[in-house]
Amino acid sequence: MKQIAVTLLGQKHLRNDWFFDFDSAAFQTFFELLSQEMRTLGFELTLVTVSEPVITINSYADLLNSIKVSSSDDCHHRHCIGHIIGKSEQLNIMHDIARAVKRLAFAPETIAPDAAFAKVCHNCGCGC
Repeated sequence: MKQIAVTLLGQKHLRNDWFFDFDSAAFQTFFELLSQEMRTLGFELTLVTVSEPVITINSYADLLNSIKVSSSDDCHHRHCIGHIIGKSEQLNIMHDIARAVKRLAFAPETIAPDAAFAKVCHNCGCGC
């Protein structure tokens, strides 16, 4: 099975409107269902939480950039969700995580190289 990791970085919220509780039962259920779906398609999905670096969340774009998705099988290491999906149409973090995971799983060649859009990540530290 190909491995895909979703990494949640530390977050410092400047505005409450972009806070999302990744410890909530709703998120845990979402991630379990996404993991099960991806497993049936040949992908092992893992969730990793790290406290450093800390991303300052002042917008939805910052929230997207505080979540990294990686697949070493495809040489994609810790791309932020904003880099993978671009602009979010729905401003729904669970939907956007699923979009990023599936794009990395099924169309990794469509993800821009790290240096292609230097301003996409708003200094989140992912290197793109």
